[in-house]
Amino acid sequence: MRHGKDTFKIGRTASHRRCLIANMLKSLIEHERIETTVRKAKELRRHADHMITLAKTNTLSSRRQAIGELMIAFNALTSKEARAAKGGDTSAYNSDRKVINKLFGDLAQRFVSRNGGYTRIIKKENRIGDNAPNCIIEFLP
Repeated sequence: MRHGKDTFKIGRTASHRRCLIANMLKSLIEHERIETTVRKAKELRRHADHMITLAKTNTLSSRRQAIGELMIAFNALTSKEARAAKGGDTSAYNSDRKVINKLFGDLAQRFVSRNGGYTRIIKKENRIGDNAPNCIIEFLP
């Protein structure tokens, strides 16, 4: 029986699905809007809403959970990059550090008064080629 198993498998193995969701989450947090298929967007929505909920608590544990779900491996900054970052120049950061900072900074502040439903899915026309239903998933303003 399949009771309580509500994951969309989207035609991939578990490891491939986990990597796909992590990459799409990073892109969604970075750009706040991405275009994908409806099935992937509905699965991504669950994870994106969970990321915002973690960001709103803003504890060390929630940061570590978000880093784990986004599959981010932090490399130590070189001494030159560390000096630049200490001076306020964050261009030395890789994109993964920027994603975490944006998630726990800008996005957490935007949704502090909202209790869920942080994303919306806007359906578009079907994709040319395989006729897959396309959509845009984005964070609410």
